[in-house]
Amino acid sequence: MTTAVPPMDSPFPERAPAAPPAPSTTAGTAAAGRPRWERPAYVALLLATAVLLLWNLGASGYANSFYSAAVQAGSESWKAFFFGSSDAGNSITVDKPPAALWPMALSVRLFGLGGWQILVPQALMGVGTTAVLYAAVRRHFGPAAALLSGTVFALTPVAALMFRFNNPDALLALLMTVTVYCVLRALDGAHTKWLVWAGVAVGFAFLTKTLQAFVILPPLALVYAVCAPTRLRRRLGQLLLAGAAMAVAGGWWVAIVELWPASSRPYIGGSQTNSFLELTLGYNGLGRINGNETGSVGGGARPGGGAGGGGGWGETGIDRLFSANIGGQISWLLPAALVMLVSGLVITWRARRATDSLESMARAAFLVWGGALLITGLVFSYMQGIFHEYYTVALAPFVAALVGMGVAMLWEERGSRAAALTLSATLALTAWWSYVLLGRSTGYLPWLRWTVLVAGLLAAAALLLGARLGRRFALGAAALGLAAALAGPLAYCLTTVDSTRGGSIVTAGPAVSGGRGGMGMRFGGGELPPGMAPQGAFRGGPPQGQQAGGPQGGTRQVPGGQGFPGGQGGQGFPGGQGFPGGQGAAGGRGARGAENFAGGPGGGGPGGLLNGTKAGKEATAALRKDAGKYTWAAAAVGAQNAASYQLASGEPVMPVGGFNGSDPSPTLAAFQEYVRTGKIHYFIGGNEGAGGEGRAMRGGGPGGGTSSAISSWVQANFRSTTVGGATFYDLTAPLNGTSAPS
Repeated sequence: MTTAVPPMDSPFPERAPAAPPAPSTTAGTAAAGRPRWERPAYVALLLATAVLLLWNLGASGYANSFYSAAVQAGSESWKAFFFGSSDAGNSITVDKPPAALWPMALSVRLFGLGGWQILVPQALMGVGTTAVLYAAVRRHFGPAAALLSGTVFALTPVAALMFRFNNPDALLALLMTVTVYCVLRALDGAHTKWLVWAGVAVGFAFLTKTLQAFVILPPLALVYAVCAPTRLRRRLGQLLLAGAAMAVAGGWWVAIVELWPASSRPYIGGSQTNSFLELTLGYNGLGRINGNETGSVGGGARPGGGAGGGGGWGETGIDRLFSANIGGQISWLLPAALVMLVSGLVITWRARRATDSLESMARAAFLVWGGALLITGLVFSYMQGIFHEYYTVALAPFVAALVGMGVAMLWEERGSRAAALTLSATLALTAWWSYVLLGRSTGYLPWLRWTVLVAGLLAAAALLLGARLGRRFALGAAALGLAAALAGPLAYCLTTVDSTRGGSIVTAGPAVSGGRGGMGMRFGGGELPPGMAPQGAFRGGPPQGQQAGGPQGGTRQVPGGQGFPGGQGGQGFPGGQGFPGGQGAAGGRGARGAENFAGGPGGGGPGGLLNGTKAGKEATAALRKDAGKYTWAAAAVGAQNAASYQLASGEPVMPVGGFNGSDPSPTLAAFQEYVRTGKIHYFIGGNEGAGGEGRAMRGGGPGGGTSSAISSWVQANFRSTTVGGATFYDLTAPLNGTSAPS
């Protein structure tokens, strides 16, 4: 039996019992009256989130140059803006829909090209996600629960990482949070308008990262169909309207692209047939689930796979989100969120579907947030295709909401022995798990690990006695427990914002044993299999001359990161990781002597798939010379290589073969026609002494034959010269001295 707790004794007064009851306002919402501390606390939450996400933002430069080049192209060409082209010449698109590029491209149009101009919109999306999450939780659980949820979200390491980066996941997380908010508003009175807005949000999320937007739809639709306070026929009709809104919001762009003559639009990057539908259903769709990702380097089904059925992308299984690579990104409060989900459902189980029932809406909220968490977590845990740590940012709002809601409800019920025991045990579990996660990074703040454990266990014990020892003691124990629970994620966040993060794969926090920390490399259409590239981050970039690799066949630790296995050491990439000369990929050779993207020659991994080749001053000057006479100042195999030169020179550079050189675009005949008509000035090969030229010139994957044929034709027919350490082929100067050969 629950013991009543006086309302003033609770930091969640909106959910505490009150006498007499306040006049009814909106059904199922928290009381209209706001405590005096709420507005200042809310403003402080948003300001603190903004400071965290904007601090040292420019250190990462262009972050992922693949997307930054597309942003630059979109800021110069409205056609490139609409299609999401990698270059202003509109040769090929990125391998995602363009919605995530649009805010960044508009920012660059307004304020000019630069790292801040590209990344500030992403940071503002993080602040916006915090605000939407706060509003969603506050509506049914009060401001204290909302404040806790917002804080947990802002201090989730992977969120602090991705809302400071230019991958599509930031906008996706915002839109998924908006979707849940709209569904909850729709449930609160069966409002058709809010359910339609939820459909619109999902549609735009589809234009951000295709089918990942649909992952949370089954639980949301099911909860609405069962719990909405109206007759079944109307509920189903409302869901059909929401589906129609989703189809319109996400389908208009797809329809235009599919109907647009292929000869006058850019090639759809990541596809093998120049079709966005193929890209959506294959490489960006079922291929992520079953691992058959045609179009990636080493793509297609991998016989035997990896341990646990994960192919080349790590073990799959129920514990994947707690593994070495992923645990420190998202799982700090994941066990607590699962416990809070179960507890919240148990407490609200007896509520019936009714428009005036606060408990009914609370139960629906647990079902919606919990359903979104469970289905997304299960997909991530068992998908056999491309999977990377930063994908888990999609879970961050769900975890944060469940923690805030569950803690609020258990605190209100803490007079019950079961509720107090659950709250105490959850805190102890969280402290222990933080102790484990902090211990995975050798030498990382060892004092914090033990402090978190001791403080968490003490607070957990104190919570058991809180109801007997009075209000101040209980609040003190809660404050100590909250500090212990959030100390580890906070440390990871501060490490993340105080270091350089760049390239196609990034992770938050320090390097961990058996995993990555800092930035990483894209391989196979987006990612490098986990066992091949453990990486770390240096504060402000790596020390000059610091080698990250170890002796042949081994690894050597570097500050803030790990060495690559095997090969000779290279110098640091942005984020602080070198690439060994002897570690190959897909039959190619590794990049040797690669230096930081901000200075020095070298390739960004094999064929520049990691972060492209550094464009020196001489190369930049050559590209800019007479650039106005050509559609493309140059062409290079792989979008990261092309992006490096494009961002440095400001001139369009054609990425032959798309991201990793595997797309069949352009064909050899089309490339020859471009050269014959004088549309391309240079073809850029590998770097002198970088060890990566063969890979950069040949391309790879299913479409690699196209880029290989182009590379061979160029080498056989045009003069080459070394410009700033890179091999430039002047496509206006054929070896025969007359005209471009066909």
